[in-house]
Amino acid sequence: MSLGYLFGGGVGSEPRGVELYRAYPGVQALYRQVAEWTGLTVGQILDEDLPTPPESRQSVGTIRESVHAIAVHDTLAEKGLRPAVSGGLSLGGMSAAALAGAIDRRALFEMLAHARNTPDRPADSPEQGLALAFEPIGDTTGRYRGADHPGVYLAGQFGPTTDGATRILMLSGERAALERLGADLPQDAVIQLPGRSMAIHSPLRGHFRTFMAPYIDAMPFTDPALPLISCLDRKILVTAADVRDAFQRNPTAPISLPYLYDAMKDEGVRLALIMGGSIPDGVLRFPFPVVHVDRPEHVEQALTTVFDLGIDISAPGVTR
Repeated sequence: MSLGYLFGGGVGSEPRGVELYRAYPGVQALYRQVAEWTGLTVGQILDEDLPTPPESRQSVGTIRESVHAIAVHDTLAEKGLRPAVSGGLSLGGMSAAALAGAIDRRALFEMLAHARNTPDRPADSPEQGLALAFEPIGDTTGRYRGADHPGVYLAGQFGPTTDGATRILMLSGERAALERLGADLPQDAVIQLPGRSMAIHSPLRGHFRTFMAPYIDAMPFTDPALPLISCLDRKILVTAADVRDAFQRNPTAPISLPYLYDAMKDEGVRLALIMGGSIPDGVLRFPFPVVHVDRPEHVEQALTTVFDLGIDISAPGVTR
Protein backbone atom coordinates (compact mmCIF):
# COMPACT_ATOMS: atom_id res chain seq x y z
CA MET A 1 0.00 0.00 0.00
CA SER A 2 1.40 3.39 -0.95
CA LEU A 3 1.01 7.02 0.10
CA GLY A 4 -0.24 9.77 -2.19
CA TYR A 5 -0.03 13.53 -1.81
CA LEU A 6 -2.98 15.51 -3.16
CA PHE A 7 -2.68 19.27 -3.56
CA GLY A 8 -5.84 21.36 -3.76
CA GLY A 9 -6.31 24.33 -6.03
CA GLY A 10 -8.15 27.59 -5.66
CA VAL A 11 -7.15 30.98 -4.38
CA GLY A 12 -8.83 32.26 -1.25
CA SER A 13 -8.75 35.72 0.26
CA GLU A 14 -8.12 34.63 3.84
CA PRO A 15 -4.71 34.16 5.50
CA ARG A 16 -3.33 30.67 5.03
CA GLY A 17 -0.72 28.75 6.99
CA VAL A 18 -0.26 31.12 9.92
CA GLU A 19 -0.31 28.36 12.55
CA LEU A 20 2.21 26.25 10.63
CA TYR A 21 4.44 29.29 10.14
CA ARG A 22 4.50 30.04 13.85
CA ALA A 23 5.21 26.43 14.83
CA TYR A 24 8.13 25.47 12.59
CA PRO A 25 11.41 27.37 11.97
CA GLY A 26 11.84 25.50 8.68
CA VAL A 27 8.54 26.92 7.44
CA GLN A 28 9.64 30.41 8.43
CA ALA A 29 12.82 29.95 6.39
CA LEU A 30 10.75 28.81 3.40
CA TYR A 31 8.60 31.94 3.54
CA ARG A 32 11.68 34.14 3.69
CA GLN A 33 13.06 32.37 0.64
CA VAL A 34 9.83 32.74 -1.33
CA ALA A 35 9.65 36.42 -0.35
CA GLU A 36 13.13 36.91 -1.81
CA TRP A 37 12.18 35.13 -5.05
CA THR A 38 8.90 37.03 -5.56
CA GLY A 39 9.75 40.52 -4.31
CA LEU A 40 7.00 40.33 -1.69
CA THR A 41 7.32 40.57 2.06
CA VAL A 42 6.62 37.62 4.34
CA GLY A 43 3.58 39.49 5.66
CA GLN A 44 2.16 40.01 2.17
CA ILE A 45 2.49 36.29 1.51
CA LEU A 46 1.27 35.10 4.89
CA ASP A 47 -1.58 37.15 6.29
CA GLU A 48 -1.88 40.72 4.98
CA ASP A 49 -4.79 41.81 2.81
CA LEU A 50 -4.38 40.84 -0.83
CA PRO A 51 -3.93 43.62 -3.41
CA THR A 52 -7.00 45.15 -5.02
CA PRO A 53 -6.14 44.96 -8.76
CA PRO A 54 -7.51 41.61 -10.01
CA GLU A 55 -4.37 40.17 -11.61
CA SER A 56 -2.13 41.27 -8.74
CA ARG A 57 -4.61 39.84 -6.25
CA GLN A 58 -4.67 36.54 -8.10
CA SER A 59 -0.89 36.42 -8.33
CA VAL A 60 -0.25 37.00 -4.62
CA GLY A 61 -3.09 34.64 -3.74
CA THR A 62 -1.53 31.82 -5.76
CA ILE A 63 1.83 32.40 -4.07
CA ARG A 64 0.12 32.26 -0.66
CA GLU A 65 -1.65 28.99 -1.42
CA SER A 66 1.36 27.33 -3.01
CA VAL A 67 3.89 28.19 -0.32
CA HIS A 68 1.50 26.92 2.35
CA ALA A 69 1.04 23.59 0.57
CA ILE A 70 4.79 23.23 0.10
CA ALA A 71 5.32 24.11 3.77
CA VAL A 72 3.00 21.25 4.71
CA HIS A 73 5.00 18.92 2.46
CA ASP A 74 8.31 20.03 3.97
CA THR A 75 7.04 19.58 7.51
CA LEU A 76 5.95 16.04 6.72
CA ALA A 77 9.26 15.35 4.98
CA GLU A 78 11.10 16.29 8.17
CA LYS A 79 9.03 13.60 9.90
CA GLY A 80 10.09 11.00 7.33
CA LEU A 81 6.97 10.83 5.14
CA ARG A 82 7.55 10.25 1.42
CA PRO A 83 4.78 9.94 -1.16
CA ALA A 84 4.88 7.38 -3.94
CA VAL A 85 2.45 9.39 -6.10
CA SER A 86 1.62 13.09 -6.29
CA GLY A 87 -0.90 15.31 -8.05
CA GLY A 88 -3.01 18.39 -7.63
CA LEU A 89 -5.85 20.55 -8.86
CA SER A 90 -4.86 23.52 -11.01
CA LEU A 91 -2.38 25.53 -8.89
CA GLY A 92 -1.98 22.41 -6.75
CA GLY A 93 -0.82 20.53 -9.82
CA MET A 94 1.92 23.11 -10.30
CA SER A 95 3.00 22.80 -6.68
CA ALA A 96 3.01 19.02 -7.03
CA ALA A 97 5.14 19.33 -10.17
CA ALA A 98 7.75 21.31 -8.27
CA LEU A 99 7.83 18.74 -5.49
CA ALA A 100 8.08 15.90 -8.01
CA GLY A 101 11.20 17.45 -9.48
CA ALA A 102 9.61 18.61 -12.75
CA ILE A 103 10.34 22.29 -12.12
CA ASP A 104 12.57 24.16 -9.71
CA ARG A 105 10.78 25.80 -6.79
CA ARG A 106 12.26 29.18 -7.57
CA ALA A 107 11.06 28.93 -11.17
CA LEU A 108 7.55 28.11 -9.96
CA PHE A 109 7.30 31.10 -7.62
CA GLU A 110 8.89 33.48 -10.10
CA MET A 111 6.26 32.37 -12.62
CA LEU A 112 3.44 33.01 -10.13
CA ALA A 113 4.90 36.45 -9.41
CA HIS A 114 5.23 37.24 -13.13
CA ALA A 115 1.50 36.62 -13.56
CA ARG A 116 0.72 39.90 -11.78
CA ASN A 117 1.88 41.70 -14.94
CA THR A 118 -1.06 40.29 -16.93
CA PRO A 119 -2.98 43.15 -18.59
CA ASP A 120 -6.43 43.72 -17.13
CA ARG A 121 -9.50 42.96 -19.21
CA PRO A 122 -11.16 45.92 -20.97
CA ALA A 123 -13.31 47.94 -18.56
CA ASP A 124 -16.43 47.42 -20.69
CA SER A 125 -16.16 43.61 -20.81
CA PRO A 126 -18.91 41.61 -19.05
CA GLU A 127 -18.40 40.86 -15.36
CA GLN A 128 -17.13 37.37 -14.70
CA GLY A 129 -17.79 34.99 -11.83
CA LEU A 130 -17.40 31.54 -10.39
CA ALA A 131 -20.06 29.26 -8.91
CA LEU A 132 -20.56 25.84 -7.40
CA ALA A 133 -23.37 23.66 -8.73
CA PHE A 134 -24.86 20.67 -6.92
CA GLU A 135 -25.96 18.11 -9.50
CA PRO A 136 -28.14 15.22 -8.29
CA ILE A 137 -26.54 11.84 -8.92
CA GLY A 138 -28.29 10.29 -11.90
CA ASP A 139 -29.20 13.57 -13.59
CA THR A 140 -27.89 13.33 -17.15
CA THR A 141 -29.58 16.39 -18.63
CA GLY A 142 -26.51 18.62 -18.38
CA ARG A 143 -28.64 21.48 -17.10
CA TYR A 144 -26.58 21.81 -13.91
CA ARG A 145 -23.50 22.17 -16.08
CA GLY A 146 -24.74 25.20 -17.98
CA ALA A 147 -26.20 23.47 -21.02
CA ASP A 148 -28.28 25.91 -23.10
CA HIS A 149 -26.77 28.85 -21.19
CA PRO A 150 -24.25 30.70 -23.36
CA GLY A 151 -21.52 32.26 -21.25
CA VAL A 152 -21.46 29.40 -18.71
CA TYR A 153 -18.64 26.86 -18.77
CA LEU A 154 -18.01 23.67 -16.82
CA ALA A 155 -14.72 24.58 -15.15
CA GLY A 156 -14.29 21.68 -12.74
CA GLN A 157 -15.65 18.45 -11.34
CA PHE A 158 -15.10 17.50 -7.70
CA GLY A 159 -17.00 14.24 -7.67
CA PRO A 160 -19.74 12.95 -5.35
CA THR A 161 -20.39 14.19 -1.85
CA THR A 162 -19.93 11.85 1.11
CA ASP A 163 -23.65 11.00 1.21
CA GLY A 164 -23.61 10.01 -2.46
CA ALA A 165 -26.57 12.26 -3.26
CA THR A 166 -24.94 14.92 -5.41
CA ARG A 167 -21.89 15.80 -7.46
CA ILE A 168 -20.18 19.13 -6.90
CA LEU A 169 -19.30 21.04 -10.04
CA MET A 170 -17.48 24.33 -10.57
CA LEU A 171 -19.00 26.66 -13.14
CA SER A 172 -17.21 29.60 -14.65
CA GLY A 173 -18.31 32.38 -16.95
CA GLU A 174 -20.16 35.66 -17.26
CA ARG A 175 -21.79 36.62 -13.98
CA ALA A 176 -25.15 37.43 -15.57
CA ALA A 177 -25.21 34.06 -17.32
CA LEU A 178 -24.46 32.26 -14.05
CA GLU A 179 -27.31 34.17 -12.41
CA ARG A 180 -29.71 33.14 -15.16
CA LEU A 181 -28.68 29.51 -14.74
CA GLY A 182 -29.27 29.71 -10.99
CA ALA A 183 -32.73 31.16 -11.57
CA ASP A 184 -33.63 28.23 -13.85
CA LEU A 185 -32.63 25.54 -11.33
CA PRO A 186 -33.93 24.61 -7.86
CA GLN A 187 -33.07 27.06 -5.09
CA ASP A 188 -29.41 26.88 -3.95
CA ALA A 189 -28.52 24.44 -6.73
CA VAL A 190 -26.06 27.07 -7.99
CA ILE A 191 -24.17 29.22 -5.50
CA GLN A 192 -22.03 32.06 -6.80
CA LEU A 193 -18.77 32.41 -4.91
CA PRO A 194 -18.29 35.91 -3.46
CA GLY A 195 -15.26 37.92 -4.46
CA ARG A 196 -14.44 35.73 -7.47
CA SER A 197 -14.23 37.94 -10.54
CA MET A 198 -12.28 35.65 -12.88
CA ALA A 199 -13.83 32.95 -15.05
CA ILE A 200 -10.99 30.52 -14.37
CA HIS A 201 -10.63 27.28 -16.32
CA SER A 202 -12.71 28.62 -19.18
CA PRO A 203 -12.06 30.23 -22.57
CA LEU A 204 -12.63 33.61 -20.89
CA ARG A 205 -9.12 33.32 -19.40
CA GLY A 206 -7.63 33.06 -22.86
CA HIS A 207 -5.89 36.44 -22.58
CA PHE A 208 -4.08 35.23 -19.44
CA ARG A 209 -3.01 32.01 -21.14
CA THR A 210 -1.71 34.00 -24.13
CA PHE A 211 0.22 36.39 -21.88
CA MET A 212 1.84 33.58 -19.86
CA ALA A 213 2.63 31.28 -22.81
CA PRO A 214 6.06 32.72 -23.76
CA TYR A 215 7.15 32.71 -20.12
CA ILE A 216 6.13 29.07 -19.62
CA ASP A 217 7.79 28.11 -22.92
CA ALA A 218 11.08 29.39 -21.51
CA MET A 219 10.82 27.58 -18.16
CA PRO A 220 13.26 24.68 -17.57
CA PHE A 221 11.00 21.66 -17.07
CA THR A 222 12.40 18.16 -16.50
CA ASP A 223 10.86 14.68 -16.29
CA PRO A 224 9.07 14.14 -12.94
CA ALA A 225 10.95 11.92 -10.47
CA LEU A 226 7.78 10.11 -9.37
CA PRO A 227 4.30 9.55 -10.87
CA LEU A 228 2.65 12.94 -11.32
CA ILE A 229 -1.11 12.76 -11.90
CA SER A 230 -2.86 15.22 -14.21
CA CYS A 231 -6.10 16.95 -13.26
CA LEU A 232 -6.75 17.95 -16.88
CA ASP A 233 -6.72 14.49 -18.48
CA ARG A 234 -6.91 10.86 -17.43
CA LYS A 235 -3.14 10.41 -17.58
CA ILE A 236 0.13 10.43 -15.69
CA LEU A 237 2.61 13.15 -16.64
CA VAL A 238 5.90 11.37 -17.34
CA THR A 239 7.92 13.81 -19.45
CA ALA A 240 8.98 17.43 -19.21
CA ALA A 241 6.85 18.11 -22.30
CA ASP A 242 3.80 16.64 -20.54
CA VAL A 243 4.27 18.99 -17.58
CA ARG A 244 4.87 22.05 -19.74
CA ASP A 245 1.68 21.28 -21.68
CA ALA A 246 -0.30 21.04 -18.43
CA PHE A 247 1.04 24.42 -17.27
CA GLN A 248 0.12 25.97 -20.61
CA ARG A 249 -3.42 24.55 -20.73
CA ASN A 250 -4.29 25.06 -17.08
CA PRO A 251 -5.84 28.56 -17.31
CA THR A 252 -8.50 27.59 -19.85
CA ALA A 253 -9.00 23.82 -19.41
CA PRO A 254 -11.50 22.30 -16.93
CA ILE A 255 -10.11 20.38 -13.95
CA SER A 256 -11.24 17.09 -12.40
CA LEU A 257 -10.64 15.77 -8.90
CA PRO A 258 -11.90 12.28 -9.91
CA TYR A 259 -9.13 12.15 -12.54
CA LEU A 260 -6.66 12.57 -9.69
CA TYR A 261 -8.02 10.14 -7.14
CA ASP A 262 -8.98 7.45 -9.67
CA ALA A 263 -5.44 7.46 -11.09
CA MET A 264 -3.96 7.44 -7.60
CA LYS A 265 -6.04 4.40 -6.72
CA ASP A 266 -4.83 2.68 -9.89
CA GLU A 267 -1.25 3.47 -8.81
CA GLY A 268 -1.78 1.64 -5.52
CA VAL A 269 -2.49 4.61 -3.25
CA ARG A 270 -4.37 3.51 -0.14
CA LEU A 271 -3.98 6.72 1.86
CA ALA A 272 -3.79 10.29 0.57
CA LEU A 273 -2.62 13.29 2.53
CA ILE A 274 -4.32 16.47 1.32
CA MET A 275 -1.86 19.35 1.43
CA GLY A 276 -3.22 22.63 2.76
CA GLY A 277 -6.79 23.75 3.31
CA SER A 278 -8.25 24.38 -0.13
CA ILE A 279 -10.14 21.05 -0.37
CA PRO A 280 -12.87 21.06 2.31
CA ASP A 281 -12.73 18.34 4.92
CA GLY A 282 -15.58 15.83 5.18
CA VAL A 283 -17.54 17.00 2.12
CA LEU A 284 -16.30 14.83 -0.75
CA ARG A 285 -16.12 11.07 -1.22
CA PHE A 286 -12.71 9.52 -1.94
CA PRO A 287 -11.88 5.92 -2.92
CA PHE A 288 -9.36 5.65 -0.07
CA PRO A 289 -8.87 7.26 3.35
CA VAL A 290 -7.65 10.86 3.34
CA VAL A 291 -6.13 13.08 6.01
CA HIS A 292 -6.24 16.85 5.57
CA VAL A 293 -2.99 18.45 6.71
CA ASP A 294 -3.36 22.18 7.21
CA ARG A 295 -2.25 23.00 10.77
CA PRO A 296 0.37 21.65 13.21
CA GLU A 297 -2.05 19.30 14.96
CA HIS A 298 -2.79 17.60 11.64
CA VAL A 299 0.85 16.55 11.25
CA GLU A 300 0.62 14.11 14.15
CA GLN A 301 -2.69 12.82 12.83
CA ALA A 302 -1.07 12.11 9.45
CA LEU A 303 1.84 10.28 11.06
CA THR A 304 -0.48 8.18 13.21
CA THR A 305 -2.71 7.24 10.27
CA VAL A 306 0.27 6.23 8.11
CA PHE A 307 1.52 3.98 10.93
CA ASP A 308 -1.89 2.49 11.73
CA LEU A 309 -2.60 1.59 8.09
CA GLY A 310 0.85 0.17 7.47
CA ILE A 311 1.49 2.47 4.53
CA ASP A 312 4.80 2.03 2.68
CA ILE A 313 6.81 5.26 2.81
CA SER A 314 10.03 3.88 1.36
CA ALA A 315 9.30 5.32 -2.10
CA PRO A 316 11.68 7.91 -3.57
CA GLY A 317 11.06 11.25 -1.93
CA VAL A 318 9.90 14.41 -3.63
CA THR A 319 12.40 17.17 -4.13
CA ARG A 320 13.23 19.91 -1.72
